[in-house]
Amino acid sequence: MVFEKKMLTHGDPDDEEEDAPAEEEEEEEEEEELVDPLEAIRAKCEETEHCVHYKERLELCETRVSSRSNTDEECTEELFDFLHARDHCVAHKLFHNVK
Repeated sequence: MVFEKKMLTHGDPDDEEEDAPAEEEEEEEEEEELVDPLEAIRAKCEETEHCVHYKERLELCETRVSSRSNTDEECTEELFDFLHARDHCVAHKLFHNVK
């Protein structure tokens, strides 16, 4: 778009380049203001009693697995249980914040 602007005006290129950074700065400021409500809702849901229970089970499993040097145990089930509980909580709250 800047190239087209230069071609149409046939003016001094140095004058036109000064205008372009100001436009880019405004666009960057607008983009920085956007906040994903999903992250905030996930953080709140992780603090609920139901999710805290599953998070504790996951942390206990991770501690147990990491304390052993040779084990086939994984914490997949505990991780899925925690994510399911958190996502269930998020599903009820997320769309109230969407415009």
